[in-house]
Amino acid sequence: MRQQETDGGARTADAGARVPDSGARRAVFSPVDNRARVDTVVRRIGDAIELGLLADGEQLPGESELAGQLGVSTVTLREALMALRQQGLVTTRRGRGGGSFVSLPEVPADDRLRARLRGWSTEELRDLGDHWAALSGAAARLAAQRTEPADLHQLRRTAEELARAEETAARSRLYGRFHVELAAAAQSARLTREQVVLQSEVGALLCLVLGSDEYREEVADRHRSVISAVQDGAHETAGTLAERCVRESTARLVAVRLTL
Repeated sequence: MRQQETDGGARTADAGARVPDSGARRAVFSPVDNRARVDTVVRRIGDAIELGLLADGEQLPGESELAGQLGVSTVTLREALMALRQQGLVTTRRGRGGGSFVSLPEVPADDRLRARLRGWSTEELRDLGDHWAALSGAAARLAAQRTEPADLHQLRRTAEELARAEETAARSRLYGRFHVELAAAAQSARLTREQVVLQSEVGALLCLVLGSDEYREEVADRHRSVISAVQDGAHETAGTLAERCVRESTARLVAVRLTL
C-alpha cells in the first residue's frame, strides 16, 4: 500500500500552536482553480480555519511561498488575505516576527445558527446529507484499501479529542475535521477538498445537535468504529459505518429544522 507523504512541521506563532501535518492540511495549500481565484483562496483558507485544520495563532507561510503553493499571484493572495482580515479570520503583524496569523472565530450564537438553519429546507438538508454520506462512505472505503495502520494516528487523535470536548463549537469542528481527515486518509486530494467545502456549509450547524454529552459520546464511538474497520481493511464495513454516522447527524438536523 502507498504511504502518505510527510512534510516539515507548519510554522506557528509558538510551539503550543503546532498542528501535525496531514493530507488534509496539504489539501488546504494545493493549487486553486482558475475561477474567481480571490474568492476561492478566501474560502479555502477560511474553511480550514473554521474546521480547525489551521490552529489559532498559527503563522501562515510568507506571501510569496503561499502564493506559489496555491498557484496564484501575490496580488491575488494579498486581496484574499485582506478579505480574511475583514472576516476576522486572519490578523497581520508588521515588523520583526510579523506576518499573517490565524485568528479562530468566536463561537456562533445559538440564535444565529438557528436563523442560518431556517435558510435550509428539509429537502435541502436531506440532499446535503446524501452528498455528505456519499463522500464519507467513499472516503472510508478507499482509506480501508489504501491506508496503512500507522497512518491513522491523526484520525484517532481527532476522535479522542471529540470524546473529551466540552464546548459544542469544538465538538462541531472536530466532527467535521474527522471527515476531512478520513478523506485525506483515502489519499484523494479531490475528496478532501470536497469535504472541506461541505463542512463549511454544515459544520457550524452541528453545534445544534452536539450539545448532548450522550450524543457526543455516541458520535465518538461511531468514529472509533470507522477507524477500526479502516485499520482492518474492511472497506465495505468502513463505508457503511461512515454513511450511517452522517445520516444520523443529518436526521437530527432535520428534526431541529422542523421545530423552527
